[in-house]
Formats: sequence, C-alpha cells, structure tokens
Amino acid sequence: MSGHSKWNNIKHRKAKGDAVRGKIFTKIGREIAVAVKSGGSDPASNSRLWDIIAKARANNMPNDNITRSIKKAAGELGNINYEEVVYEGYGVGGVAVIVECLTDNKNRTAGDIRHLFDKSGGAMGTAGCVSFMFDLKGIVAVNKKDGLDDDEMMMAALDLGADDFNSSDGQYEILCPPAAVSAVRKGFENLGMIVESAETQRVPQNTVSLDAETAEKIQKMIERFDDNDDVQEVYHNAELPEDENDE
Repeated sequence: MSGHSKWNNIKHRKAKGDAVRGKIFTKIGREIAVAVKSGGSDPASNSRLWDIIAKARANNMPNDNITRSIKKAAGELGNINYEEVVYEGYGVGGVAVIVECLTDNKNRTAGDIRHLFDKSGGAMGTAGCVSFMFDLKGIVAVNKKDGLDDDEMMMAALDLGADDFNSSDGQYEILCPPAAVSAVRKGFENLGMIVESAETQRVPQNTVSLDAETAEKIQKMIERFDDNDDVQEVYHNAELPEDENDE
C-alpha cells in the first residue's frame, strides 16, 4: 500500500518481496470469500466487496486473481467457508494486541495464536480483555490531485460524513465512522481522485512507549502473527519506530 498513514505503526502490514506479496493476496482472497458469502458476488450491490476489491488493487493484486477469488467464493470454483475470529491478549511491556483471523478450523487457529503469544513472551486473554482500549474507525487514504485545494477537500470529506481530515505529502487521510467508509470512498472517486485504501481499522485510544529492546520484541511478535496464514490483521497500541513499518 503506498502512502504513509499515521496508523501504519498500529495496523502492521508488510509488502516486501514476492513471497510476502503472495501471502497478502491469499489473505485478501479470504476477505473476498467472506464478503461474497455475506453480501453476494456483485460489488455494485455489495459495498464490503467493493471496498475489498479497492484494497486488493491498492496492493497490486492482479484482476485475474480478484475475479478468480470472487468466482471461488460464489461456488463456481469450489467452496471453503471461512469464519471471522478475533483473539486478544498482551505482549511484552503490557502492549495490548488484537489479532483478527479468517479460518476454516477455529480449533487449529486458536492453538496457533495462543502458541505465538506464548512464544513471544505474551499471553492470550479472554474476549474483550483489550478491545475496549481501541475504537473502530473508518480510514480512507486518497491520493492528492493537482489543482485541488486542501480546504475544499476537507469540506468535501466532512460533507460525506468524515470525523477528521489529515493532509500529508501526496495524500489525504480521512477518518470516519465505519458505516461511512463506502460513502467517503465513492464521494472522492466521483471527484476523479484515486482512493488508495478504504478500510475499517482498530485505532488505540492511547499508545504505550517502549524501550528499544521491548519494541524489537513486539515487532518480532507481529511478524510471527503476520506469517500465519489465518491471520488477517494485527493491531496493537505500541509506539514503534516508523521506519520499521514503512512500505
């Protein structure tokens, strides 16, 4: 994903090398499967699917892969049912961690995630043990366009239901309620702008400052979670060096 969202350190994502890119495509394919199952295979009438397709394109997923994933999810090329499961716990330094998964075997995934928490010096907790520390936010990243005024874009975002608007080099970052993500995305697309991503993310209410050694342990823990095929997203409230997560 291009651009440098202020939340890149919170929702860790890697896109370096073909092997990692392939993992990202696999994870997005699972998201497509769940979206199709819940809302149908037509993105025009399934806003969740539309947003995931936009996410896929932002990650340079080929159109053939996207189409194949949709057909597979619709049962044309076989059918695997994935369930959404969320695990919560703590890492070293008291860092709150939320791991979102899509799995076809909850028992396997629960065991794997618990093992990764333990291996990283943390502990998996019960449902709700840290999620109260995070807010669900819609975050839309839009590439800037020459000739458009930042103030006008901010007003457009607010009119579409945005709560906050940030301008950085080459990109706008718009925060909104989760229910407004599709409206914000469509509104900026109608203005002829390129939307890099439009997602719902878990944003921490407060962050934890760590020393270098503890930060490195948290980064390794996140990488272990990322390497698990069932893991879709990892959220945390640690302050990590920006250059570690830049893409």
